[in-house]
Amino acid sequence: MAKPFRFGVQSFNADSAEDWSQQARQAEALGYSAFHLADHILGAGAALEKANHPVQNLAAIPAMAYAAAVTSKINIGCRVFCIDYHNPVVLIKSAMTIDKLSNGRLEFGLGAGWITEEYAAIGLHMDEPVIRIDRLADVIEGVKAFRGEGEAAVSNATLNWRDFQGEPKPVGPAPIMVGGGSPRILRLAGREADIVSLNFNNRAGMIGPDGVQLSSEAETQKKIGWIKQGAGNRFAEIELEIGAYFTFVMDDPSPVLGQFAQMFGLSEEDMARHPHALFGSVDAICEELERRRELHGISYVTVGRDNMESFAPVVERLSGR
Repeated sequence: MAKPFRFGVQSFNADSAEDWSQQARQAEALGYSAFHLADHILGAGAALEKANHPVQNLAAIPAMAYAAAVTSKINIGCRVFCIDYHNPVVLIKSAMTIDKLSNGRLEFGLGAGWITEEYAAIGLHMDEPVIRIDRLADVIEGVKAFRGEGEAAVSNATLNWRDFQGEPKPVGPAPIMVGGGSPRILRLAGREADIVSLNFNNRAGMIGPDGVQLSSEAETQKKIGWIKQGAGNRFAEIELEIGAYFTFVMDDPSPVLGQFAQMFGLSEEDMARHPHALFGSVDAICEELERRRELHGISYVTVGRDNMESFAPVVERLSGR
């Protein structure tokens, strides 16, 4: 049986406290189930230009707490925290505090990091993917120990904890979201996560044609296979989420569709069916999302703040269906 649709909004920036409050409250009022940030550090400059990534002017943890404080129903999350940017126990305690103070509305997203220029710009050594993904597995073990009963005793290659209990405990389910696009991280996500966030394969360390091409409909089917390999019998319990980064709600998307297809070296047909893209009218997008849910099992879709209002009719029509 297909999982019901859920929809999220992701925002990177706010002009003021009032602007941030308005974004979170509007997402809630429009029926979105989650309001997310990302976890990036760099302001404008050559490093971000090389990475081809937008600026994020808010730190994720305090911005999540602020969004939780000005809302009452919508889940609050981060797609996803880069574990290398945080002391693990401080990150986990901060996240569990947000869950407690929001009365159980945390979605706890975790990832292994990917923007090469961000690591370099802040003087942080970037290990090989296998090491970073193994470290992510260690931190996930820590999350589960921290929120579990008894002492949060963990001894692995990354964590060595003893003689304390994790506090606070989560009020709600505090689902763990793991994001990524490579075989190793998606197998890990299948094994450990409640929500798997499908992303580009960011092996290039930047946003570009390589990652987009490796996330086509056919490539996404491969990713679902990797998740299944990790999940085994628990695959049916996992919620599959994806960011619709290229979303255009319009009656005639042909000109925009053609531009994006050319930009990423794809045919227009492949671009129209690209799991990270949505082009067309409300009716067409609803039909396409239902088709993708049937094909891939993806039931949780996140759009950017700029699309929050134009996409709202899709949310209204499909939420919970």
